[in-house]
Amino acid sequence: MAYRKLGRTSAQRKAMLRDLTTDLIINERIETTETRAKEIRSTVEKMITLGKRGDMHARRQAASYVRNEVANAENGQDAVQKLFADIAPRYQERQGGYTRIMKIGPRRGDAAPMVIIELV
Repeated sequence: MAYRKLGRTSAQRKAMLRDLTTDLIINERIETTETRAKEIRSTVEKMITLGKRGDMHARRQAASYVRNEVANAENGQDAVQKLFADIAPRYQERQGGYTRIMKIGPRRGDAAPMVIIELV
């Protein structure tokens, strides 16, 4: 199988992955379940690769996937602007592997394995 279904319909799954990807770009570190982290890892890496390209087409492709949330309140920078202005220049010399997943133990309610996914 090419992807995990995560117990959701395709529209719900796509919306959740878009939200988690946007949150990771804005906060640079989020806590989620292990399967969700492994799933959003590929989309975040694709977005950073688009950011490294930096042309208008890449910016439009990223904007079509990432939600339009404000990343930094004091200067009004949204998630796409942060991706292209702050995050992508950090990884110019790096050939992939922009995220790190660290296990933090089971969740209290249902013992789901929880992780912290962050940008390296």
